[in-house]
Amino acid sequence: MFKHFTCKLVSLLLAILILTAALVGCGSQGSGQKATGQAPAGQAAANRTIVDMAGRHITVPVEIKKVFATSPVGTILVYTLAPEKLAGWNYELNEVEKKFILPEYQKLPNLGGWYAKNTANIEEILRIHPEVILSMGYMDNTARSQADQIQEQLKIPVVMVDGELTKLDQAYEFLGDLLGEKQRAKELAAYCRDTINEAAAKVKAMPADRKVRVYYAEGPTGLQTDPASSQHTQVLDFVGGINVAAIPPQRGPGGMGMSSVSLEQVLSWDPDVILSWNVAQGGAYETILKDPKWQNLRAVKSHRVYQVPHGPFNWFDRPPSVNRIIGVKWLANLLYPDVFNYDLVATVKDFYARFYHYNLSDQEADTLLAGARGK
Repeated sequence: MFKHFTCKLVSLLLAILILTAALVGCGSQGSGQKATGQAPAGQAAANRTIVDMAGRHITVPVEIKKVFATSPVGTILVYTLAPEKLAGWNYELNEVEKKFILPEYQKLPNLGGWYAKNTANIEEILRIHPEVILSMGYMDNTARSQADQIQEQLKIPVVMVDGELTKLDQAYEFLGDLLGEKQRAKELAAYCRDTINEAAAKVKAMPADRKVRVYYAEGPTGLQTDPASSQHTQVLDFVGGINVAAIPPQRGPGGMGMSSVSLEQVLSWDPDVILSWNVAQGGAYETILKDPKWQNLRAVKSHRVYQVPHGPFNWFDRPPSVNRIIGVKWLANLLYPDVFNYDLVATVKDFYARFYHYNLSDQEADTLLAGARGK
């Protein structure tokens, strides 16, 4: 009996020693987890700490199922990468936009946003409770401050993503890592990078006297515009177009830009080409073609007035989204067809299949390009 008791006692002491060692091991690994964002072996981490594209250290869930963005720029990025993780839109999609959006995502809720007029539906966002909110655009102090304020108000991590045209490849790679979509992000990033690198190389080799002078006609009258170096004209600047609008950038009623100009100013600039908002956006394309006041312009006389393609979103601006990548190919081909010699319909169809999960017909591609191609 004593021998039996001794065996039990030894077994109990051994069990206590093993349990103590395990607890000590977990404690030391727990300290490492806080610094590295990695979980102890055999355990699943609930959170990790990342550095966003503005250099902010943010704690986010390891597994992210729902994401909301503060503006359409970020929303479009999420939709193209992982539509099943999009929590909602920033406004009610119109019929033109819905046409190119997969049916199961057309009816996602309109949650508003923090852009232009602040329309964010705080109560509904909190009810849906996305694990992360994206703020995509500028990386300046104003944007950082807004991201911090939203995070403090909603108690949801706000992650900043750089919206610069030439950094869209990095934006995809960053978001792919955040959402666990690395392979698809790698593919989309490569497309963006190849497009940007090709355009940059060809424009760099282009003689200055070959560059085309362009006026960007915004608004319903065509008498609002943005100058070179504006976020809203990055595509034009990037493909080697000369923006004729010799005006300072300013904050307009719809957000940054849209400075008012007079027709006399446009006449004095006398551009080679005019780019107008699409008719579906309420642009002045048809007015510029038909109004006698515009007829003395070189661009009108030479039939070089074009509307920017739009669907599901604008290819040039407003919002300045990833659609600008196909915008680079379109505008480069429009201004310099001998340098950027694409089969534009095939190029557009390929882009929509890759980014929008949508197989365009030739007829749909032609419709998108109506009024947007040279003769």
